[in-house]
Amino acid sequence: MEKLAKFRALGLSEQVLQALERKGFEEPTEIQEKVIPLLLKSEVDVVGQAQTGTGKTASFGLPLLERLKEGGRFVQALILVPTRELALQVSEEINSLKGHKRLQVVAIYGGQSIEQQLRRLREGVDIVVGTPGRIIDHIGRGSLKLKNVSYVVLDEADEMLNMGFIEDVEEILKHTGREKRMLLFGATMPDRILNLAKTYMRNYEVVNVHKSQLTTDLTEQIY
Repeated sequence: MEKLAKFRALGLSEQVLQALERKGFEEPTEIQEKVIPLLLKSEVDVVGQAQTGTGKTASFGLPLLERLKEGGRFVQALILVPTRELALQVSEEINSLKGHKRLQVVAIYGGQSIEQQLRRLREGVDIVVGTPGRIIDHIGRGSLKLKNVSYVVLDEADEMLNMGFIEDVEEILKHTGREKRMLLFGATMPDRILNLAKTYMRNYEVVNVHKSQLTTDLTEQIY
């Protein structure tokens, strides 16, 4: 496990380190080095400017897996993404990182059977990864309750803005409780996104990853 020494130094547990080893991870990317300790060792919110290819999903996914309670049977974390493809990618990545942790992850997006989603939500899930429109649909049906959510992640927030979803995102945030941590990621930070951070986030840290430091050779860390 020595090749994972840098991941261990970030404060990750043996259980998660074993999952990383199975996936072939060796060294953390820049955003992982910056974000993982912030989420594990402090209570600040995070605004991260990082593009696809930087290992972004693991930077927030690993701390979520460490900090969420097993067997909670209610939604503890909500990850909002702009597209169904990203919802599937992020949920699959987090599932592959959880190892033997008993945390249920579900992707919720338009174009998939609503009955199937309702069944999964009734069974109890810990992490919901979803697109804004379908999340609002479930809130309206009463099938998704977010008052007890501990973490809200806005992934590719700039893309959600470009696709016209920001009003939906703001509506969703109104259904969450005050005692939560928020994480916001985007390749760019337009004023509307920064205003979102100022409005809905408390004391937050800004993390930047430069374009020249993107990781393209680690296929397992493509998100």
